[in-house]
Amino acid sequence: MDPTSSLPPSQAPQMPRPARDMATTAREFEAVFVGQMTKLMVEMVETDTGFSGGHAEEMFRGILAEQMGNEIAKRGNFGLAPMVLDQMIRMQEGAANGQ
Repeated sequence: MDPTSSLPPSQAPQMPRPARDMATTAREFEAVFVGQMTKLMVEMVETDTGFSGGHAEEMFRGILAEQMGNEIAKRGNFGLAPMVLDQMIRMQEGAANGQ
């Protein structure tokens, strides 16, 4: 997974290492956030239909939600990671300026 994949190709290779690290963190945050949202949606699905995976299904629902969150975030269409990255950069600039 390329942490800079949500950025235009012309910007990604030119990013200094701290910015790449922040992009990775923003992407990971987005994946966790979307995974948690997906987990809530999966938990709402009614499983008392007579056809169920039983205890094994219950165990793996969290893993399924996490992986779905990772895949959604990897596609870069959700849009949360760029906003988080922008905020992280603003916070870092504020700290550097003594604010």
